[in-house]
Amino acid sequence: MKKLKVAVIGAGAMGKNHARVYSGMDNVELVAVCDSSEDAGKPIADSCNAKYYSDCKKMLDEEKLDAVSVCVPTKFHREAAIDVLRKKINVLVEKPIASTMEEAREIISEAEKNKVKLMIGHIERFNPVVIELKKRIEKNELGKIYKVHCVRMGPSAQRIYDVGVVIDLAIHEIDTLKYLVSSKIKRVFAETARKVHSTHEDLLIATLRFENDILGVINANWLTPKKTREITITGEKGMFVADYLNQQLFFYENDFVRKNVNYDSYSMTVLEGKKVEIEINKSEPLRNELESFAECILKNKAPLITGQEGMRALEIAQKLLESAKANEVISL
Repeated sequence: MKKLKVAVIGAGAMGKNHARVYSGMDNVELVAVCDSSEDAGKPIADSCNAKYYSDCKKMLDEEKLDAVSVCVPTKFHREAAIDVLRKKINVLVEKPIASTMEEAREIISEAEKNKVKLMIGHIERFNPVVIELKKRIEKNELGKIYKVHCVRMGPSAQRIYDVGVVIDLAIHEIDTLKYLVSSKIKRVFAETARKVHSTHEDLLIATLRFENDILGVINANWLTPKKTREITITGEKGMFVADYLNQQLFFYENDFVRKNVNYDSYSMTVLEGKKVEIEINKSEPLRNELESFAECILKNKAPLITGQEGMRALEIAQKLLESAKANEVISL
């Protein structure tokens, strides 16, 4: 079996995990880890039997690579990704794709010009509970969907200084919601606050209206001492509640619909029904993501999350910030 030769740029929290997962994959050989800090990068490289580099350009010149994960802070995504792409190497860029729409377009253009794969690391798409939820929505198990409500909050992210909670946390939910409800967002309104973070907003409450008339809510912050990652989807047949962290999925039945299958002649209402836990085949989302990335290279398939999709998620995140600053509804 052909093994892809891969490297990781950035040895922070996500880079460390990329290196760990790559080093345990059958179809991948982790050959290098790059970080400007030897204290951060060398121990990770050593633990994975990979070579350590402090200079990205030197690594790209010296190593024959098939793929690279870019896991540096967001403000460095453009520079690192373009360095890789110009060497005609496939790249996975951790979310968000870039700091600005202009930088995102540059990355996408460079990938197209060099005819290599570009994938964006929106990891929740690879979470088994999200995958199962998507299947059940497509089977119409909720019927008409009314509302989606996301909660993504936890302690302050001391490692993040270049972006706020909207770009770092809420962008997960933006991508996940668009994926689950299969509709574009037509307008947004957001309120933000900065309570403890030194430079950026650390609290967001946002509402989104989709083109198919579904209403979305995103509640994200770095202020809560308990880490929560949860999504609730409410529809005519009941409600799904998914816990990303524990990979648990529950269905709360609308008993009225169960008792009145042909309820067109009735005045619609909602009655409390049974609660059912849906079995999930649990697995690590990051491993699923990196296996998907490797497969798209080995089998010459399109990445599950393209640069264009990453750019669309960034656009919505920036519109939320624009809405909060202007204190007005923003139409897309």
